[in-house]
Amino acid sequence: MTRTDRDNPAGTLSKMDMTTTKPPCVALLSSVLDMQYLVPAFRAAAPGLDLRVGPDLGALDDIDAAVCWAPPPGLLAAMPKLRLVQSLGAGIDHLRSDPDLPPGPTVCRIVDTAMAGTMTAYVTWAVIQHQRSMGAYLASAAAGQWQEQPIVAPSRHRVGIAGLGTLGIASARALQAVGYAVRGWSRSPKADLPEGVQAFHGQDGLDAFLAGCDALVCLLPLTAQTQGFLCADLFARLPRGAHLINVGRGSHLVEADLLRALDDGTLGAATLDAFQHEPLPSGHPFWRHPRINVTPHVAARTDPATIARQTLDNLAQLRRGQRPAVAVDPAQGY
Repeated sequence: MTRTDRDNPAGTLSKMDMTTTKPPCVALLSSVLDMQYLVPAFRAAAPGLDLRVGPDLGALDDIDAAVCWAPPPGLLAAMPKLRLVQSLGAGIDHLRSDPDLPPGPTVCRIVDTAMAGTMTAYVTWAVIQHQRSMGAYLASAAAGQWQEQPIVAPSRHRVGIAGLGTLGIASARALQAVGYAVRGWSRSPKADLPEGVQAFHGQDGLDAFLAGCDALVCLLPLTAQTQGFLCADLFARLPRGAHLINVGRGSHLVEADLLRALDDGTLGAATLDAFQHEPLPSGHPFWRHPRINVTPHVAARTDPATIARQTLDNLAQLRRGQRPAVAVDPAQGY
């Protein structure tokens, strides 16, 4: 593929059309998101595309690619000619929860270099807003009261990042730049970490890592090993009153354990951006808890144009008999 093809999805589509009598058919599927927000980007990228958005998908045997976030269980298996299952994000755990996920289509993730900036901004905000008592200041301002809170230097506030992938390392650099003491934990050793970041790995290093976290940021991938990682046992190993920030996946967190830990003082606060059930139900106790900040899974969101471009590029490669570099193993989760 030429550079022009990589940078211009419409060019990619026209090349695909040379080998078929009709344009490719792409379905936008989710049981939790309104996928209409992607339609303009796909229309702009490939005007001739046969684009379908649920619930009326037409003939399922027309569909070549499905762009998904938590698609309805069993729907992908009903598409006999499906070649590509494209995740909306870097993770595919929302696909592996489908017991009928077909083994034939290639599963691809999104690689978004711009996502590091948005995630870093969110994580830095989450740490600062709690460490500098911004919630108390907002409450004082609403009451018309001039009331100072204790000021603790960032260097005395230890931030631990569980998960040292691209997003974790970018967050570590940003927090260091503000002056926070940063440590990181990963399942296996990591090389080329930012200078000054204390590194821990494996189960043998977990206790020492947790003992020095006044704030804990979860940026782990969701696998069978990390599901339920944020639980009562882990909370008990943090300094009392620590701040939990979950920007990973909702299934990392045992929700009942978090509520108990906040109520008995084991944890002092939680900032949550990912949940087991999304949208978070209106009656969920997280909404009303005074020590929990809820945001609607907005820590990092890929631009629709990037999703359209990568989907069409991946489909073009598959039609040429090539395996996309961003293809993943559903059994491994990455």
